[in-house]
Amino acid sequence: MSDAVTIRIEQSFADIPAARWNMLSGAVKGRDEAVYNPFVSHAYLSALEESGSATAKTGWLGQHLLLEGAGGDLLGALVCYLKNHSQGEYVFDHGWADAFERAGGRYYPKLQGSIPFTPATGPRLLTVSDQDGSAVQDGLAAGLKELTRRHDASSAHVTFAPEAEMPTFERAGFLHRTDQQFHFLNEGYGSHDDFLETLASRKRKALKKERRAALENGITIDWLTGSDLTEAIWDQFFTFYMDTGSRKWGRPYLTRAFYSLIGERMPDDIVLMMARRNGRYIAGAINFIGGDALYGRHWGCIEDHPFLHFEVCYHQAIDFAIAKGLKRVEAGAQGEHKLARGYMPVTTHSAHYISHPGLAHAVEDYLVRERRDVEETAEFLAEHGPFRKGERQDD
Repeated sequence: MSDAVTIRIEQSFADIPAARWNMLSGAVKGRDEAVYNPFVSHAYLSALEESGSATAKTGWLGQHLLLEGAGGDLLGALVCYLKNHSQGEYVFDHGWADAFERAGGRYYPKLQGSIPFTPATGPRLLTVSDQDGSAVQDGLAAGLKELTRRHDASSAHVTFAPEAEMPTFERAGFLHRTDQQFHFLNEGYGSHDDFLETLASRKRKALKKERRAALENGITIDWLTGSDLTEAIWDQFFTFYMDTGSRKWGRPYLTRAFYSLIGERMPDDIVLMMARRNGRYIAGAINFIGGDALYGRHWGCIEDHPFLHFEVCYHQAIDFAIAKGLKRVEAGAQGEHKLARGYMPVTTHSAHYISHPGLAHAVEDYLVRERRDVEETAEFLAEHGPFRKGERQDD
């Protein structure tokens, strides 16, 4: 790659043409189809912004890094925000902030290289496929450090990055953090019954019983995608989201306008699992469809029924992934209850640049112990998964 490159900062996706952004690997279908990630698409990111969900007003000021060649050609990019809080990230640094501020430091503002409100692994160091990807990624990591200095920010955090990107960040002086999620891995199953046959007998019987119980009281499940996603459907789903989100977070992150925008711009990348009883929908979960994965995001309900959450969020996602030949289901953050339902522990990765040497040293020491704990916990959980011995899924 030529040395004549620059990094430009854009605050708004309104100022980044979609066609230009979608030259980046993973950002558009048809280009690196298998690695397509809907969360780095211009449609998704611009919807977060235009809907008022992720804006300066909500504490997400865009500081997106665009690495350009001498002629202004886009070579790479990093989605980034300047933040004055740590909400909506799912990789928790509140303890770091509290300790630093008790010691007289100022933790905010900080830079956050992530997709707002989206705990799903995906490319962070985006590159154009015909470029020297490693050189572009090195340039983006260095650019993020420089941006941290220019903002006099305490730190820069890149969360839910692919493991393959971690060496780039580590070369640039970022600290490596790990955490854990639970994913279903599709081993080429022809049906949900084929998957169940790989489970221990007791676990298989328990899940069959759970699924029957969830659909008692006349409940049926619809998969809605594409043209099914009408404004009336979004109205109903948003009611579920607000009801559950208000109880879970206090204030839900996403606005009603967000759903209209993604329904208009990327309807074929979305499937809603909607539970119906007595002629009306009573619960639903939203999932996004990637090149080889289904990403479960959030759910809500207006009626409580035993096991309905597990059916709508986890079992139906497995059914869909098997039917569509997707390799895995990523079911969001945390949740050891997913283990019994065939979702196995998978390590997630994030990178953290800490400007203050004292804080950096303390965080580095903590992360050494945390990585060891994450690894040991994953090994323990994998040994206690629902699969028959010798047929356990591995990632």
